[in-house]
Parts: sequence; C-alpha cells; structure tokens
Amino acid sequence: MNIEKFIADTVQGAVEALYGPLTGEQLQIQKTRKEFAGDYTLVTFPLLKKSRKSPEMTANEIGAWLKENKAEIKDFNVIKGFLNLELDPSFWADRFTEIIADKEFGYGQPTGRTIMIEYSSPNTNKPLHLGHIRNNLLGYSVAEILKANGHSVIKANLVNDRGIHICKSMLAWQLYGEGETPASSGMKGDHLVGKYYVEFDKHYKAEIKELMAEGMSEEEAKKQAPIMRGAQEMLRKWETGDEEVRALWSTMNGWVYDGFDVTYKALGVDFDKVYYESQTYLLGKSLVEEGLAKEVFYRREDNSVWIDLTGDGLDEKLLLRGDGTSVYMTQDLGTAFRRFEDNKLDDMIYVVGNEQNYHFQVLKLVLKKLGYAAWSDHITHLSYGMVELPEGKMKSREGTVVDADDLIADMVKTAREMSAELGKLDGCTEEEAEAVSTMVGLGALKYFILKVDPKKTMLFDPRESIDFNGNTGPFIQYTHARICSVLRKAADQGIAYDTKAEAALIPEEIELVKMLSDYPATVAAAGENFAPSIIGAYIYELAKSFNGYYHDHSILREENVEVRKLRLQMAATVASVIRKGMKLLGIDVPERM
Repeated sequence: MNIEKFIADTVQGAVEALYGPLTGEQLQIQKTRKEFAGDYTLVTFPLLKKSRKSPEMTANEIGAWLKENKAEIKDFNVIKGFLNLELDPSFWADRFTEIIADKEFGYGQPTGRTIMIEYSSPNTNKPLHLGHIRNNLLGYSVAEILKANGHSVIKANLVNDRGIHICKSMLAWQLYGEGETPASSGMKGDHLVGKYYVEFDKHYKAEIKELMAEGMSEEEAKKQAPIMRGAQEMLRKWETGDEEVRALWSTMNGWVYDGFDVTYKALGVDFDKVYYESQTYLLGKSLVEEGLAKEVFYRREDNSVWIDLTGDGLDEKLLLRGDGTSVYMTQDLGTAFRRFEDNKLDDMIYVVGNEQNYHFQVLKLVLKKLGYAAWSDHITHLSYGMVELPEGKMKSREGTVVDADDLIADMVKTAREMSAELGKLDGCTEEEAEAVSTMVGLGALKYFILKVDPKKTMLFDPRESIDFNGNTGPFIQYTHARICSVLRKAADQGIAYDTKAEAALIPEEIELVKMLSDYPATVAAAGENFAPSIIGAYIYELAKSFNGYYHDHSILREENVEVRKLRLQMAATVASVIRKGMKLLGIDVPERM
C-alpha cells in the first residue's frame, strides 16, 4: 500500500463529505513533526474558503469525521490550523504483514526508460586514486538505485586512452624507462605507467627552469621545453597512425587496463559497456565538420575551429586545434552521438567532478545548436565535490595522490586490526576473518564516501570511517550480523516464526514498521536526486532504531510465543531491508561478526 496516497484519499473523502467536492483546493498533507503526537498532518488553511470556518474548527470537524467513519484513524489532535492524525495500531500491523509478504519490497515497477550512466572515466596515464574511488562508488550506486526504481540501466565507462597526457607517459618511458615492464619491475601496470607520468613532469619542470635561466619567459619556456614539444609531436604521429607510436600506445595501455581491472574488482564495481576515446574522437571530428557546414562553428586563421557562445552568456570554445588534433569537447560530442544512436537512450548521466560543470554546460549547448536538442535536453551532469585529506589536496603530476589500491589494502588491514581488538573475529576461521575484514574495510570506505551529499566536497578520514559506533558502515554491518546471530540461534533452538504472529504491536514496533514502510519512498527519492546519501541516512536510522529496540526488548528469552514470533519477524525484516539498502550502496553485510 502507498500510505501517503491512502491518507490523501481518506482525508479527501472526509473533506468532500463535510464541505462538498474539492474544486482546485489542494490538500497539504505531511508527516507529523516528531514533537507532536500523530502520524500525518493536514494543513487546513487552504480549505477555509470551502469550510467557511476557523482553522481550528475546520480541523476538529475533519478529525471527528475521520475518527467516526474510518477505522484506520485511531485519534486526532489539533494544533492551531494543523490536524494531526494518529493511525490505529492494527493499520501498522497490516502494513507489516504486507511488507513481510512482498518479495519485491522496495523495487519499483518497470518504467520502460533506458538510462546510461557513465562513471570512472579514467586516464590511461596513471592509476586510480581516492578521487576516482568517489566517482566509481557514486556512479555504481546511482546505477543500482535507478535499477531499483524500475529503469533499464546501462553502466558505461569512457576510457580516456588518447591525448597529450597519454603521450607524456609514453615519451617519458621511451626516454627513461630502459625497457621496464610490469613483469620485470613487479609493479602493477597502471602504477608503472603512472610512474612515468610523474617522471615527465619532473623533467618538464627542470627544462622550464633551465630555459628561464637562459632569459626566456616562463610562458615561452613552457611551450619550447623539448620534452613538451616531443609529447606534442608524438600526439601528431599517433593521430596520423604512426605504427611505432601506435604499438607503444597499445602496449602501455594494455598494462594499464590489466591494473584497472584489479582495482575495479576490489571495489566491486563493473560496467556493461566500455567506450574508448580513441574510437570516438574521429566521429567528434565529423560533427565539427558538420558544424562548420551549418555555420554553427567557425575557423580561425591558425586553422583551429571554434564556437562563439558569448550570446548565450558563455565564451568562445575551442573544438579543434590548428594542427587538426581534437580536444575533450570534440570527443565528447562524438561519444554522445554514438551512445544515443546505438542505445536509443531516454537519459544520459555523466558522473564527473564539479570542476567540469562548465564543460557539460557547453556540451549540451553545442549539441542543441547542432540540431540535437532531443539529446541535449536529456543529458544530466551528476556533479560531485572533490575528496580532500587532512593534509590537503591531491596532485597526480606530483605523485601526491592517495592510490586506490593502497587505500583499499590499508582499509582492510585496519578493519582486521580493529575487529580483532574488539573480539569480533573470535571463533572465526582464517578464511572467515579475512572475508569479514574485507567486507568491513570496504564497507567502511564506501559508506563514509556515499553518506555525504554528492555535491559537497568531503574530507576523508580512514580511521574515523572504521568505527563500530556512530554513523558508519561497520555499525550498520554489525547490526545486521547481530540480527543474523539471533535468527541462527532461533533456528538452532527450533523456534519457528514463519506464520503470522498473533500479537499486538507495541509503540517501539510501530515506529519500526513506520520506518520500514518508508523504504520504497526512500529508494524513489534517492533515484530522483541521484543521491545514495539518502539511502545511507535511512539505513543508519533504521539500524540505530532497531538497536534501541533490541536493547530494551528480549527476543529469544521472551516467554510469550506469539510476541517472540513477532519480534523475530521484526528482526528478520529489518535485516532484509538493511541488506537491500546496503546492496544499493554496493556494500556487503556479513552474517557473522
């Protein structure tokens, strides 16, 4: 049952019985604020023209009618013009029965809409780092939430496998690598290539400094530095199909892909489709030619291609360099075209950091001016804030990033140490201890990142995230494991709870049923807002409420058979919803801990 719709329909029946049909008046119904008694509140002020009475009298009349005519309404109270309605415990008992019986609880009906969500989008010149972790976790979770809302979802990865930044690593490896490979060095492939990206930057800075010492300006030195000119020449060769450059590019990218796969597997994220910029940038170039033919774009004297968006409150945007090489916008145009054409998409969501807000504003506008408004209006940039550390911002070129692989390993190691200290691994085999530590370490990392609103810049503190108390992944995981322990003991003692319990709900149980009833609406809200944080906040509150209930009310030692059965059903249902919600965040929950 949709409780909000039921309340709205019930209240509308009361209003029309008392004052006649509603003709444009809007019912304003909301959940009752915690400081007042009641479940749902009707704001009567919009109905005063209809009732021709004071707010208090109108509220009292509606409340009295509902209490008299609707068994579901137990009582009411009026605070000024606000009518607070209290639902009968039997109403919540029926909802609990419905929730238990609904195997698809929390999952929406198929919508027929196809949505592609792009996340990760790594460069093949460096390993994944903490910023990429937020991107991957956010993208994967939003995809799972959209699926739970009934959409057909395609998880996509666009690999930035070409461009000047890729050539920087390649050239540095040529100059300083001495044939080093992942096999010969024992380094993960993406780490090895990233090493040479840092190496390039080190030599580039040295050359700039040397040229400036010879009297050249900094700006000119940056352009004339031999290593930068070499990287630019390598890019030109790549775009003309030079066999030697292409062979090196293929080899080094292969090293990176092997490394990425290991990290993705550890993070528990996956993709339905992988696109490569090397395969879409030419299509982007053809769209640039199309724009020139339509006079949407123009060519400058240096042969570069631009679009003037000053009339739209933006600026002039480069689409193709003078030497014919493409820029990010070129390939993004091509990629967008291919995706909408190939997949018949209804919506396209890009999960990209907020430093690219302007880029996506331009992308949508350029597509619209090219005549693809049907697409551009269905592009959403899911912009998220950066991840910072207590020490400050990360910089890839300088090698000061928090490596994703190192962070994952450290989280698992710390989770094992803290779990062991607290005795949560007592009785576990080595295999079980390792599995629980991995689950807890990754759960802590994922939950800590996803519980923050995507738009906000966040400060990541690894130690704070692995805490078995407070708003953390391990706290929720432990709550689930605790419930599983109770259910195992019930099974061991032969206590059955698979038939309806003939026991009345107590107030704490009614509160839990209310929370459980909110789960589908929570999933819907998270999907509408692309916000896993909404799921995280809900699951935390549910776990916290259950822990309070469990602390105050014995389950297995309860002597009344029907009450015990009800409490076991409540525990099992809470565990099920915790499991479902955490799965939408990409987090596993242990049965033992």
